[in-house]
Parts: sequence; structure tokens; C-alpha cells
Amino acid sequence: MKWVVLLGRLFFAAIFLLAAPEHFTNNTVHYAAAQGVPLAKIAVPLSGVIALAGAASIVLGFRAKIGGWLLVLFLVPVTLMMHNFWADKNAQMAMVQQIMFMKNLSMLGGAMMIAYFGSGPLSVDNLLKKRPAAKAS
Repeated sequence: MKWVVLLGRLFFAAIFLLAAPEHFTNNTVHYAAAQGVPLAKIAVPLSGVIALAGAASIVLGFRAKIGGWLLVLFLVPVTLMMHNFWADKNAQMAMVQQIMFMKNLSMLGGAMMIAYFGSGPLSVDNLLKKRPAAKAS
């Protein structure tokens, strides 16, 4: 069963690892600016760094609780600003944005669970916890 937690971490983090590079493109910066993101030229790449750091932390299981909180920090503003379906006048686009909003909400729940429970048995965190403390001279 310990492999299930590792696979869960990998599957959960995959979307952040695959999407993070897009945060360093002009297209994403311009789209975010059009959505009303303030200081998009700074905020979008910064959000990419936060998402990448959080996802890498979770995949490796190294300080995964912090990684979970980084993804919470990433997801809250992104969900509210980029997927504000309630403001879209086009019914079809509003439905797409609502689906994306709910997807992000479910990922927010996953990030919060990792922030609370940590990385599980197959992780760097667990290896470090089991290591004997160095003896003082």
C-alpha cells in the first residue's frame, strides 16, 4: 500500500509540473493580464516558480507539507482570478471556466491534505526521519 501514496503524489503533482513551464511564456502572461491579473509580468512567472517548487517537493516527498502549502498559495489566487466563471458573459465559456474552477478546487483539497498529512512512507521526509541523529562529541 505504500506505493499507492507515492503514485498519488506523482499523479497529483503531474499537472503542476507539466503546466509550470507555460508560466514563463508571453502568451500566458498576456492572457493573465487580460483576465485582470495585476503585475502579470511578475505574478505569472512567480506563480510558475511556486507551482514548480511545490510540485517538486511533493513528488520527492521532501518537505512535502511545505510543498502542499505552496500549492495552496498558488491555487487560491489562480482559481479565483483565472477561472471566475461567474463573470463570463458567454454561457459556454462560463461552463468551461466553472469546470476548471471545480478542478482547481479539488486540487486545492488535495494540496491541503498533503499539507496536513505529509508525504507518506516512500519519501525523502520519511528517510530523514528514520536516520539516526549524529552523535555530539
